[in-house]
Amino acid sequence: MKQADENSAKRRRRVTAQDVADAAGVSRSAVSRAFTKGAYLDAEKRENIHKIAADLGYKPNALAASLQGSRSQLVAMFVGEMRNEYDKEVAAKMIAGLNAAHHWPVVIGGSGDAAREAVDRVLSYPLDALILRSGSLDADIVEKCAKLNIPMISSGRLLEAPNVDNVCCNNADGMIAATRYLVGQGRRKFGYIGGPEGYFSTPQRRHGVAAGLAENGLALVAEEAGDYTADSGYRAAEQLLSSGVAMDALICANDAMAFGALSALADHDISVPDDMSVIGFDDIAMAKWPAFRLTTVRNPMDLLVDTVIDLLHRRLANATRPAETIFLATELILRETH
Repeated sequence: MKQADENSAKRRRRVTAQDVADAAGVSRSAVSRAFTKGAYLDAEKRENIHKIAADLGYKPNALAASLQGSRSQLVAMFVGEMRNEYDKEVAAKMIAGLNAAHHWPVVIGGSGDAAREAVDRVLSYPLDALILRSGSLDADIVEKCAKLNIPMISSGRLLEAPNVDNVCCNNADGMIAATRYLVGQGRRKFGYIGGPEGYFSTPQRRHGVAAGLAENGLALVAEEAGDYTADSGYRAAEQLLSSGVAMDALICANDAMAFGALSALADHDISVPDDMSVIGFDDIAMAKWPAFRLTTVRNPMDLLVDTVIDLLHRRLANATRPAETIFLATELILRETH
């Protein structure tokens, strides 16, 4: 039994470079050179080391290599609470995009002290970069990344700090376009369901709606706030309808809340779009489902991911280049709720 336990322990232990060296009858440094691109080693000896390594199940330790000046390819990504489908879709696309570019994401979610502690702990690893997708973190995280020479890219909100790059859509412009279109369709009594406080997009999107109305001599007749979930959109729409204020258009700060609002309108037998136009924001996959066919403002996910990864590569190539902020154009997608 003791022998079996010892054999089991050996099987569980990770195979080391020294194990490969012993099996191949070479030095440990020869094994290191065999797995180092550009390092000199006799071709026959390199091939033999690779064969033995494969037989033993050896893989070079990427983290150990990074401590010697190589890239770890590890990219931490803070995704916050992912309250709605847009956040989930972007996170999935970002992970796939990083993988395709040969980066390996370490994903951190949640909020509050637990999230801040998780981000603080992951900074102990040799990260190539940190991507902030959403949520809020202490300002000292930015300072720590700067001291550790870890590049940061903020996606969806602006962080004004040296060497921190930002990518964000033109929230206000997207809402202005949506409002102008509905005014052009003859709508005059606008309600609005906005996002939660503390989000960068919340005031931006509301400002766009207000600006689009003001240029036509109009103003919001009623508004409520949600938390970017479908449930909150339903509750907000119920509040607007119970207020008794007449509306012929309802703009929602994201698609999830628009779905909830559509459900509330259906419960009150209000026909969309005959009696009420409804427009969302983001253009998540569900927006095109036959059950919704939501008219919405497209927040370009694929372009967002491509831009973040491009900024990451440019930052890795030149760590001291000036911080860059890129605003992505939105697009009004017309379906059947306007």
